[in-house]
Amino acid sequence: MTNQQLPPERYGSRGRVARSRPALRWSLLALALVALVGVAVLGYRNLGSPPIDGKQVAFRIVDDHTVQVTVEVQRDDPAKPADCVVRARAESGVEVGRREVLIHPSEGVTRQETQLRTSGRAVIGEVYGCTYNVPEYLSTQTRPTG
Repeated sequence: MTNQQLPPERYGSRGRVARSRPALRWSLLALALVALVGVAVLGYRNLGSPPIDGKQVAFRIVDDHTVQVTVEVQRDDPAKPADCVVRARAESGVEVGRREVLIHPSEGVTRQETQLRTSGRAVIGEVYGCTYNVPEYLSTQTRPTG
């Protein structure tokens, strides 16, 4: 058996060993670590427990144009007021009424009843969502004009 020589100008020489580049390796490792931390922070913000949680605990259809909804709000800072959007939907799923409700600061879980006027017969009243960003027209005594 003979050992064949390959032309070095075509395939390169075998004597050259690829040297590792430590700076490149550390840079890629740091980049991967930053990306991993970013994904963890996003996951925590999107999947962690919300600072305020509002839900409907009861509703009652009063008549063809009125729904009464009982809202229950739990928040991480009970000293802050909250704004909850309550809505009513028809059998088809179309929204037929919506209202913002001011939830005053109080200790523990807060329950509050509200009535919605609807444009048609509703089959459910529900809490769409709650936030600490209370609009000025809800937090003041003066009603908006217009």
